[in-house]
Amino acid sequence: QLQLVESGGGLVQPGGSLRLSCAASGFTLEYYAIGWLRQAPGKEREGVSCISNRSTYYADSVKGRFTISRDNAKNTVYLQMNSLKPDDTAVYYCAAGPTYLSGLCPANGWHYWGQGTQVTVSS
Repeated sequence: QLQLVESGGGLVQPGGSLRLSCAASGFTLEYYAIGWLRQAPGKEREGVSCISNRSTYYADSVKGRFTISRDNAKNTVYLQMNSLKPDDTAVYYCAAGPTYLSGLCPANGWHYWGQGTQVTVSS
């Protein structure tokens, strides 16, 4: 069974850090683009950061604060989030799809989705 499982969300104060994990089973992540996407209440889903063997993408709003990485041995992709802001509050999803998706990191077009993990940045 093909599956993506996110973990690592939670409540953090502004300026704090979290690391999200996306573990895959049933397929090999390194052959796909992996995206971290988020959706805040009342807002459209947006691409935050994406990675593939072709490219790495960061949304302007997270550049310099978030880092995406991949551990092929663990079949897991991570999103290290530093200097978190209240505007980062959202449900974060990881998704897998064709490698060309990592260039623009779109909100749609992904083949596999995780269940999502809540990130809340608040004092």
